[in-house]
Amino acid sequence: MIVFCEVAFWVVIILGLVARYIFKREKLGLVLLALTPLIDLLLLITAGIDLYRGAVATQVHAIAAVYIGVSIAFGKSMIEWADQRFQYYVTKQGEKPKKLYGIEYSKQYFKSWVRHLIAYAIGATLLAGLIFWIGDATRTEALSGMLRFWSFVLVIDLVIAISHFIWPKKEKKKTIN
Repeated sequence: MIVFCEVAFWVVIILGLVARYIFKREKLGLVLLALTPLIDLLLLITAGIDLYRGAVATQVHAIAAVYIGVSIAFGKSMIEWADQRFQYYVTKQGEKPKKLYGIEYSKQYFKSWVRHLIAYAIGATLLAGLIFWIGDATRTEALSGMLRFWSFVLVIDLVIAISHFIWPKKEKKKTIN
């Protein structure tokens, strides 16, 4: 079900963009794009019920919590990213997506890290809540392991974000052949 929800999330986004730009059905596109939070809710309920019924938590259950946090924190920006690229590369409309460099890139990456922090707060709360709800450390080891791993990844991502201010990303020099 978790894999189904992941696939359904992207299928709904693609269908929403196709309805919006190919078939010129903006309301239908908006409705389809608005379904993404419902898919996340279905994922959360499915994972919770599975664990409540006695399943031993696996990496799949842990990834469900991560996925929900990421989807909530990054969902709107992911849809905007896909929307802009679909509009430019598929329908040949709108502006070409701009590549950022220097301080602009550093600021954008740091904003992305803040979203990562929000995703972490949501996902970690879900993981901790499931660990508490189940109340059996042996059945929830995968959840606590994911929480430790994600904490490490969040710190590494912060170091990378800070490094972009110290060593800003530079535009590649164009070579003339």
